[in-house]
Amino acid sequence: MNSIFNGQEVIRDVTFLNSEHFGDGYLNRKAIFDVYCENEQGEKFIVEMQKAEQDYFKDRSIFYATFPIRERLRVGELCSGMQAPRGDWDFQLKAVYTVGILNFVFPDDEYGEECYHHEVKLMDTEDKHIFYDKLTFVYLEMPKFNKGEDELVTMFDKWLFVLRNLSRLLDRPAALQERIFTKLFEQAEIARFTPQERQDYEESIKVYRDLTNVVRTAERKGREAGLAEGRAEGRAEERMANARSLKENGVPMAIIVKSLGLTPDEAASLEA
Repeated sequence: MNSIFNGQEVIRDVTFLNSEHFGDGYLNRKAIFDVYCENEQGEKFIVEMQKAEQDYFKDRSIFYATFPIRERLRVGELCSGMQAPRGDWDFQLKAVYTVGILNFVFPDDEYGEECYHHEVKLMDTEDKHIFYDKLTFVYLEMPKFNKGEDELVTMFDKWLFVLRNLSRLLDRPAALQERIFTKLFEQAEIARFTPQERQDYEESIKVYRDLTNVVRTAERKGREAGLAEGRAEGRAEERMANARSLKENGVPMAIIVKSLGLTPDEAASLEA
């Protein structure tokens, strides 16, 4: 997501939200997003993976963007990142971003053959300034992205290459060495598992976690026993140091033993 928005760090952490949204009334339409998440500032991100061209696609994008804008805090519920809480409200909204990853191109040659990344905002048509910057639509026309592995320079290039070619890649390309792609390819391998392979994988994960937990529990108990033994040894050393100090100052041995609770062995050691 950050690479899509010109490398800006718009997201450091995300919370995935319910992807199914209903209108305000019983008979109103609902929307189901492919991915719906929120960053730490409460800004909302809708991600749609669109495989085939459809009529009124732009209308659909606008319609979907209205759901996070119109969210309300329901009576008796707490809602993360609410846009319009009940009661006093000054109309300040959080930003909403809609990202469309398209496996088709816009009709009628709307954009040039080399132009596949589009960022759309509300703009004043006279002087071309951004009129409102809290509503952003990003569209990626994936069929136009034809860079090869040796042409990948930016993280944006690399992500688009993965999205365009992941289903056809047999091995991880040398150009994709960043740690995030390691995790991506691990997840992609799991996604291609057969039902039996996935069941075996989940069982192996369970066994691994059980064994790890057993080892960690044993290590914790060992550390606690060691700390307890260390504390006991420390107290004994401190007791003997105090006893030696009292003896050097002429305190009778019987009083030292009684006041410090020395064991017979400790008393014998002190007298030696």
